Amino acid sequence: MSSTFFTRRTIRKYSDRTVANDLLNNILKAGIRASTTGNMQVYSIIITRDAEMKKKLAPAHFNQSMITNAPVVLTFCADFNRFNKWCRQREAVPGYDNFLSFMTAAIDALLVAQTVCNVAEDEGLGICYLGTTTYNADQIIDILDLPAGVVPVTTVTLGWPAEEPEQVDRLPLAAVVHNEKYQDYTEAMINDFYAEKETRQDTKKFIEENNKKSLAQVFTDVRYKKADNEFFSGKLLEVLKKQGFLGESL
Repeated sequence: MSSTFFTRRTIRKYSDRTVANDLLNNILKAGIRASTTGNMQVYSIIITRDAEMKKKLAPAHFNQSMITNAPVVLTFCADFNRFNKWCRQREAVPGYDNFLSFMTAAIDALLVAQTVCNVAEDEGLGICYLGTTTYNADQIIDILDLPAGVVPVTTVTLGWPAEEPEQVDRLPLAAVVHNEKYQDYTEAMINDFYAEKETRQDTKKFIEENNKKSLAQVFTDVRYKKADNEFFSGKLLEVLKKQGFLGESL
């Protein structure tokens, strides 16, 4: 097994070294070998290299510096537009104007995104996922001219690393793996699984900086607040309706 998987880290700062087109194309060619539902490949990948386009995308990603600093920005989209057109041109009637179809396409897009990331990192490149894509999908749709049937689900910045940050922690394997059936967590198990994360010096600093009593409070009260979750959920549902995935005709 490649050691890349065990040493990987998120890269947010990139050198100005160009990512060659041939290298990027080979990475993407390898990426689209990812598993896909029914071999439909209901996804699209938008490559953004142009500096002005990256500036346009930046506000949709809360102006995180990776968007403008990275030489390549990849927007992975759930895309039934292409498949629907193929169906209609072959006298087949598509029935993909529903939430299940969106989930199918979103899963396809995420599978190919992760495969692209794995291949890119194996080539020595650095990547960073941006979870802001679904927060402001409406803005990204406008910027990238995405038609009905297409919804952005994740964005990845890609380039040659200009930093080597420390690896972030991960929960122990036992915290996420269940054998045969789901085993619900006891209070003791929760304490045990989160002990290392909660006792790290960087965690303690993080808690102090946010003036909270625990790391959990940082998540619930600062980083991913209920009000924000509900607001962006509403925006995403409106996007799915507009793009034809909630019973609207595609």
